[in-house]
Amino acid sequence: MSPRDVLRVGAVGLRTRPMRAFLSALGIAIGIAAMVAVVGISSSSRADLDRTLAALGTNLLTVAPGSTLTGEEAQLPLGAEAMVDRIAPVTSVSAVGLIDDAKVYRNDRIPEAETGGIAAYAARTSLRDAVGAELAHGSWLTEATGRFPTTVLGAAAAERLGIGRTGAQVYIGGKWFTVIGILKPAPLAPDLDTAALVGWPAAQSELAFDGHATTIFTRSAETAVEDVRSVLGPTANPEAPNEVEVSRPSDALAAQQAAGEAFTGLLLGLGAVALLVGGVGVANTMVISVLERRAEIGLRRSLGATRGQIRTQFLAESLLLSALGGAGGAFIGTLVTFGYAFTQEWPTIVPPWAVLGGIGATLAIGALAGLYPAVRASRLSPTEALAAT
Repeated sequence: MSPRDVLRVGAVGLRTRPMRAFLSALGIAIGIAAMVAVVGISSSSRADLDRTLAALGTNLLTVAPGSTLTGEEAQLPLGAEAMVDRIAPVTSVSAVGLIDDAKVYRNDRIPEAETGGIAAYAARTSLRDAVGAELAHGSWLTEATGRFPTTVLGAAAAERLGIGRTGAQVYIGGKWFTVIGILKPAPLAPDLDTAALVGWPAAQSELAFDGHATTIFTRSAETAVEDVRSVLGPTANPEAPNEVEVSRPSDALAAQQAAGEAFTGLLLGLGAVALLVGGVGVANTMVISVLERRAEIGLRRSLGATRGQIRTQFLAESLLLSALGGAGGAFIGTLVTFGYAFTQEWPTIVPPWAVLGGIGATLAIGALAGLYPAVRASRLSPTEALAAT
């Protein structure tokens, strides 16, 4: 038979039993849709991370105090910022300093223990540019406003305090501070999300801040990031470089993505199980089809159809059934990816290999599922098939 005849004859069973064919193809479609959607959503998430890192930069390094040999919390020298700024490839330096005794409250009537996990930090005016943070409302600290009792709240801090606008006042360290700005979430500096940021001079005059930075943020030339990273510790604290921790925030985001990929692998496994179940459904459908169509098989054999042609007919029917399920599943999975990526404001990425691989997997499963029924149909003798009707 020509390929066209094979397709025409193979589609007979699907046309005569459309509901059974639909339900069998649905099992395949669910498995393929799950696999394509998982891969697509994972790829879209990864693309969003790459876009974020490209916008924020991967050349941000942070310096923070570690622990002393006795296990106590170390402290960066007062001149650490200036010393780090002398490193040739470093293009910018900024810092924050945790104000330990300054608790943050919505007003002076809140119980002392209910801090909401919000910390007060002294902040340099260059901090926002260094970490790539963006303002949601208001303005950032300047040389002028940083000398007065004003504050900029992180995204989570503003939410916990119930503040959605500038001009409100919060109670920090026993004194009132006016909110002049609210930040958007800062992916490369998540600690700022739960912070109330105060100008460095105001922190020293109003909140008795000791002037020691607790985190120094540096930007370096992209080609020299690793070299700068290797000398940051000894430069920030020459007397005790082992008491300095140097990190790269973008590595934390990459690690988070790696954890997401492990979860993606689990979901792909579940999709493969669904695909296998769909294959069993196709095999079951084809076995029943052979039993129900013995008269047709006997008639075709008596008219001269060979065993190979009968085998080809039922194998083609199985492949068509699987192909319909695979194509439908690929379409549904792509649609789910587009919908989810749209709601998350991600770029939509559906790898072609996922779609083509999914359809290829359905054809392989269809061939395996239809092989036994096809062989069984071809072995029926014309007299036996006709006598059974």
